[in-house]
Amino acid sequence: IKKIVDKAFAKMKIADPLLDLAKELEAVALSDEYFIERKLYPNVDFYSGILYKAMGIPVPSFPVMFAIGRLPGWIAQAKEYTEDPANRICRPRQIYTGPELAEYIPIEKR
Repeated sequence: IKKIVDKAFAKMKIADPLLDLAKELEAVALSDEYFIERKLYPNVDFYSGILYKAMGIPVPSFPVMFAIGRLPGWIAQAKEYTEDPANRICRPRQIYTGPELAEYIPIEKR
């Protein structure tokens, strides 16, 4: 996604110090023995948040945006589990007991 972010920022003629910092941080991490030994790399969300910000998506919506890309996988996993004959009973481990409707309070007012 780093290439996509670079292209988008070049096309939009945007210079973002946060993107520069992210690239520096990635370079440091990729040359650090700790990260190399454990084969740790920045995930897709490392750069996508910077792109969302540039696109004008409000920061409180970022988790939703991150989740949208994962939904097909989550749904497929649930479908596979419930359709597998070996899993005769599907028991959710969590039961939501909170209010059905809640008013959204912006982060600045919390």
